[in-house]
Amino acid sequence: MSLGYAEKLSYIEDVGKVGMSEICDPLHVLQEKIERLAVMLRKSKHLVVFTGAGISTSCGIPDFRGPKGIWTLQREGKALPQASLPFHRAMPSMTHMALVELEKAGILKFVISQNIDGLHLRSGIPRDKLAELHGNSFMEICSSCGIEYLRDFEVETIGLKETSRRCSNVDCGAKLRDTVLDWEDALPPKEMNPAEKHCRMADVVLCLGTSLQITPACNLPLKSLRGGGKIVIVNLQETPKDKKASLVIHGFVDKVIAGVMDRLNMRIPPFVRIDLFQVILTHTLSSDKRFVNWILRVASVHGQKAPLPFIKYVEVSFLDGQNYKEAVLHKQPFQLKRRTVKTKIFEVLLKLNFSDGCGCLSSQIKVPIDFKVSTDCFNYDKDAILQKLRDTATGDPCCGRHEVIEKKPIPDPRSEATVYAIVTNVLQYNKTAPESNGSVMKGRLGGLNGIETSWKRSRSGKRKPRS
Repeated sequence: MSLGYAEKLSYIEDVGKVGMSEICDPLHVLQEKIERLAVMLRKSKHLVVFTGAGISTSCGIPDFRGPKGIWTLQREGKALPQASLPFHRAMPSMTHMALVELEKAGILKFVISQNIDGLHLRSGIPRDKLAELHGNSFMEICSSCGIEYLRDFEVETIGLKETSRRCSNVDCGAKLRDTVLDWEDALPPKEMNPAEKHCRMADVVLCLGTSLQITPACNLPLKSLRGGGKIVIVNLQETPKDKKASLVIHGFVDKVIAGVMDRLNMRIPPFVRIDLFQVILTHTLSSDKRFVNWILRVASVHGQKAPLPFIKYVEVSFLDGQNYKEAVLHKQPFQLKRRTVKTKIFEVLLKLNFSDGCGCLSSQIKVPIDFKVSTDCFNYDKDAILQKLRDTATGDPCCGRHEVIEKKPIPDPRSEATVYAIVTNVLQYNKTAPESNGSVMKGRLGGLNGIETSWKRSRSGKRKPRS
């Protein structure tokens, strides 16, 4: 295949980014290997992908053993990089979204990840086709009934400890736990068992951005060899498993996968992030029954005491010529208290000012104030509404669009909660680099709280074996 000027220029730029301990295949070799990988994926009947920290470095989340990795910098006595944006606003890479497309096409059967950033789930990989071996910084689980709760904020603990929230199952109510393992924790059978099963079934295990040094996880791809499967490794550094692999590609994961998708004539879908929040109206009659004392709250759908991380502050104004005092709500929980005449029906305008990492600065929502609270629960077709939001955002990349997905009464105190879905990021991808509708991609670096506290305790690379 002849190489165009753009491909050569892109390769030169990539080589300039390679660290001293990293390797990048010569351009003609890289192109040949990408062709081989595309053929392998086209023929594959049971593809399994095994991912490590290198798949998320382009999302601004540092790896561990790379030249700017957490462990490398610690070993050299250098300071860890400061986060320019919070961890919870990190967005999937080109590779994450390519895997989503491969799964939808029926090529990719299962994903095994060592990462705790939650980006595979956020990108759209189905939960039943994903094993998160080391946990998920945004996931809580009920140790009693097993229900999982995916949050939009980073869970405050690690090491499978109890958190401050409880299971919302009315028949349960047990305390929830985080899912991120500490070094002394064994890999959970719930994740490990399906991972082992699919590796045994795999005809190709594609290892992306992993040093394959953390045991016992690094031995999972080897289980495919007994059944005649092949291992492919894409990484900028050599790994201990290179000799077992049928194909080793030294290059940037995003560039390799983009090349594979191009040869398969498959698109890399855009990423549309949709966040949820609820507006709760609570009211009581005054003692003389002439007025209504009411409270308007903008709150998390994960509980009224849970943080709402993507909203910085809320501006409140009144429509229909209502002569009520405007307000700016800076402190969570965002809450406005007012007293009005009982018979009044009017609209409130909420201007939601978004936190750093969102694709636009703000969005406005009109909220009708009607004190005749319905006792009915209005359940909308949530999946259809969310898909419509994604389709609209993809066709016209713009954040801030929103829709109501649920209305429900709260009997005590008398309230009504309206749940909104709102588009907060739209990210388009091309062959060379992602394009964002906002400035999120400029110097994006996920917060290090979850990563640093989870992994800095040990560098042995060994975990407690399963009992």
